[in-house]
Parts: sequence; structure tokens; C-alpha cells
Amino acid sequence: MRMSESYVRAWESYWGDIPDDPGEAIWDSDPSLTAIPHLELFAPYADPGLPVVDLGCGSGTQTRCLADHFPLAVGVDLSHAAVELARRADPAARARYAQLNAADTGAVRELHRSLGDSNVYMRAVMHQSEAQDRPLIAAAVAELVGERGRAFVVELTTESKTLLGELLEEPGGPPPKLARVVAHGLKPAASPDREVPALLRAAGLTVLAHGRTALAQTEYRADGTRIDLPAQWLIVGRLPGPAA
Repeated sequence: MRMSESYVRAWESYWGDIPDDPGEAIWDSDPSLTAIPHLELFAPYADPGLPVVDLGCGSGTQTRCLADHFPLAVGVDLSHAAVELARRADPAARARYAQLNAADTGAVRELHRSLGDSNVYMRAVMHQSEAQDRPLIAAAVAELVGERGRAFVVELTTESKTLLGELLEEPGGPPPKLARVVAHGLKPAASPDREVPALLRAAGLTVLAHGRTALAQTEYRADGTRIDLPAQWLIVGRLPGPAA
């Protein structure tokens, strides 16, 4: 399956225009606000001896944090430009990075073959993906976790869509980092809340835990308050079947 050319071009264009400085992407928040609290939720369920795949790694900020908690962290992203940015930001090679189309079943299967069952960290990927690709992305999560891995999935909710719409209509115009996202034709928070757990279950995964949270952004309102986007989190995996 190939994602639409316009979607791929939009992400290549976005990451190609992002400066190397940390936090330039609106979602590129410090791990202390993102991966660290997520790992606290994930730790009771994830096997720390397995690798972790950061699916949709972007600039690799969270990937490098994950590398401190698992024997191997692999950041993958649809965009070649994002992968190159992640590599430049990691001169010590704390993690590995590779371009991957998560809707490409064969490529995902090959990654699983090379790593074995893995934990997966996926932050805000499905909500902005095109509708036809979302079942394939859920299937990619299921493929990568295999029988022993677990996945931490966090996605923006419809409340975020409302909030982002309000920010776009502010009298002085949207915050610059949000304006950059829109200028590249990216449309956040398009997936309905119920769709995410439903697609993961349809891919053969069980929801082991879930809750509500907020994703800290690197952008601020006109009054100086940080933008935090409402989100839901899920921990999913395959449960052992009955003994034969």
C-alpha cells in the first residue's frame, strides 16, 4: 500500500523546512513532558528486555530518551528528511533511525523480522493519517509487537481539533509553529476518538490500559500559556491464547 503522493510530499516538505534547533516542530516537546511520563504508564506492561520502535519518530527527540530505557531504540518515520534530522541530532548514535512507510505491510514485516517482537511507542500518528491508511498503521503496530511486545499509543482527541480550530482563528493569526504545520497542508486531529481503539482491536490487539492525558506542545498562546492538546493513551498487546 502506498500513501498518497500529496501526503508524503507534505511531510517531506515540512521536515525539510524545519531548522535543526530542538523544539522547532510544534510537537517536539522535551522528553520530561512527553516520553518520561508515558514510560511511567508503560513500564508495568512493557518487557524492558525487548527493543522499542518509535513509530513516527520525527526529529528523534523521544527516540533518544527511549534509548535510555530499552536495549535498542529504533526511530522510524515516513519522511526521509525527518530521519536525516534525527540522525544529525544524535551524533553519539544512541538510537538507530530508518525511513519506513507504516502502511507498507512488507516493509513493516521486514522490520519485525530483523528486530523480533518489540515494544512500540507511537505518539500522534494515526490522528493525522489519511483515513485509508489508519487500519494499515494499526496493523503495523500489531506486526511489530508480535506475541511478546506491547505498544504505547497516544493520540489527539476531538477536543484537540476544536482547540486547534480556535487557535487558527485567533485575531492575530495562529501561533507561528502551528501556522507552519497548516502551510504545509497537514491536517491534525482528523481521527475520531473511538476509531483508534477500534482499529487496534481489529488488528488483533487487546487494550490493556487506557486513559486521558494532554500532549505538551512547544508553542504558546498570545497570553504566554503553553498549548497542551487533549489526548487519549492506550497500552495494547496480544494476550496469550489458551494452551493447546
